[in-house]
Amino acid sequence: MSHAVAKRKGREGLSPAKVEGVATVQENVKKHSVIGLINIHKLPAAQLQEMRLKLDGKAKIFTTKKAIFQHAIDGLNQKELKAMDEYLAKPHVQPAMIFSDMNPFSLFKFLEQNKSEAPAKAGDIAPKDILVKGGDTGMPPGPAIGTFSSAGLKAKVVGGKIHIMEDKIVTKYGEAIKPEIVNVLNMLSIKPMEIGLDMVAVYEGGLVYDKSVLRIDEAAFNASLAQAITAAINLSLNAGYITAQTAPLAIQKAYREARAVAVESGAYEKGVIEELLAKHAREFVALKAQVPQESVQAPPEGEQKEQVK
Repeated sequence: MSHAVAKRKGREGLSPAKVEGVATVQENVKKHSVIGLINIHKLPAAQLQEMRLKLDGKAKIFTTKKAIFQHAIDGLNQKELKAMDEYLAKPHVQPAMIFSDMNPFSLFKFLEQNKSEAPAKAGDIAPKDILVKGGDTGMPPGPAIGTFSSAGLKAKVVGGKIHIMEDKIVTKYGEAIKPEIVNVLNMLSIKPMEIGLDMVAVYEGGLVYDKSVLRIDEAAFNASLAQAITAAINLSLNAGYITAQTAPLAIQKAYREARAVAVESGAYEKGVIEELLAKHAREFVALKAQVPQESVQAPPEGEQKEQVK
């Protein structure tokens, strides 16, 4: 438990307004299955109100001081929920609670999709790895090269324009953005900051999910899932372990293998006769092409007539 939490006074020392705030938080915690902690640091009031409207019917936001949230969480005596204390104690967090019955990942995705880009300021915390890509900056030779160098970027003049020679992450997720990095980002019109509701952590069903867990690359996840499904199907078929999902595929596989055996062995069975005849026709054409035509003598005229007959 943090030092700040250890120093908190008992609920009996709270003012009536704060007691009411604690009760409101606890009531919503009991009412909803998902309890999220969001950071509204530097979020304009107008945008907060806009998000309240967008979340209407999906979730509701409650704002108050850290101490109120901490008293409310401690008073519920839920060990797992108390893990939220460490997020409340983090610097640069101006907390608000969000209560919902949405899936935590769906709620996180909704909040992320409703953020807008903004330029960085010195001291801002990077919401993700900030990447500067290599290539032509479009800038003429000049002091800008020194600015790029001070930010750790390799730059030189190519064809009369400044080029950054390689991609580089200039600030990692969770780190403070340095002034020299801010200068470079502004020069390149890179807006790494996101204005909106920043989900810090979510509690559901006895588990607390950090934002790093909630942020999912859906394309990569779907690709991995498809790969896993394919591998499972192949294992089932090759091991002969038939399930309701793989039974149709197993029947198709068995049919193809049986058909291949029949064709290779020359078994004139229904279903492969046409393929066998086609195979023999191809073999005949190939064999005929190998025999010199002058060595093939036509039979006497009488025999020809008999053959035709």
